[in-house]
Amino acid sequence: MDMLESFKKRARLLGKTIVLPEGTDPRTIKAAAMITEEKIAEVIVLGNPSQIEQLASAQKVSTDGFQIIDIDNYSRKEELILSLAELRKDKGVDRKKAEELLSSPLYMGVMMVKAGIADGMVAGAINATADVLRPSLQILKTAPGTKLVSSFFVMIVPDCDLGAEGGFLFADPGMVQNPNSEELAHIAVNAAQSFKTLFQKEPVVGMLSHSTKGSASHPDVDKVVEATRIAKDIAPELLLDGEFQLDAAIVPSVGASKAPESDVAGKCNVLVFPDLDAANIGYKLTQRLAKAEAYGPVTQGIAKPVNDLSRGCTADDITAVVAITAIQSESN
Repeated sequence: MDMLESFKKRARLLGKTIVLPEGTDPRTIKAAAMITEEKIAEVIVLGNPSQIEQLASAQKVSTDGFQIIDIDNYSRKEELILSLAELRKDKGVDRKKAEELLSSPLYMGVMMVKAGIADGMVAGAINATADVLRPSLQILKTAPGTKLVSSFFVMIVPDCDLGAEGGFLFADPGMVQNPNSEELAHIAVNAAQSFKTLFQKEPVVGMLSHSTKGSASHPDVDKVVEATRIAKDIAPELLLDGEFQLDAAIVPSVGASKAPESDVAGKCNVLVFPDLDAANIGYKLTQRLAKAEAYGPVTQGIAKPVNDLSRGCTADDITAVVAITAIQSESN
């Protein structure tokens, strides 16, 4: 069984409900039908019922089995309006402003997660990352003990015996542009937990750089060295080390040669890049040149899972992220 199928199998057993707020997008409707047919999760799609039926018909898929909610006529809308007004009253949100906010499917979807109507939300096929995450951070906020929200990609490299049998987690390719040492440390610790949740294996974390254990001297290297120290202080039980060049992190023979004193070198399955540029380039290189499957960006650090999609996503991508979101929701 490949990794994606294992994610889907686990999601099926959990019986979670995921809300898809982008009911005007054909890929979303196709994904909702696929998710329902494969019994990966219960699905709620927000949008106009007749428009959704037309989109489904055009793609020759059925809306049977998933719930369609027109937010203008939603029976629990007033309840959620009052709840949002109470939640955000310190920010000047009154009933009128709450009603205005909940005219947005993204805000409505997040409030449904907050209220426990859904276990998670997946969006971003037709909305910018900032628009997807803004209501999540305002309403759900960060998870207890978490200092920042970041992201990762699940990378599955075919015919690869490195990492977790070709499985890796790359962080952070989508959110934190240029993390300082403390932020990078928290990204690493959160990424390790995300790996453990999804892969059900022991995370081995490599803090990446253009230097391995002092082979180069530069403030950028110093940042990673300090982040490694902080991460070890935060989570001393983790198998985590750095700074490593990529080959020293994942190739056993290179790790043994370049960092013989490290128990982690050459064995890493969680790769923490020094900034967003490096992480984003790294995952795209792996995806295109190694023909890897890339799932994400998946967010980590929000109190309940809300995940952003690439606007170039396919229905299959949405289905995969829904399975991942369902698994994440079990650990929240």
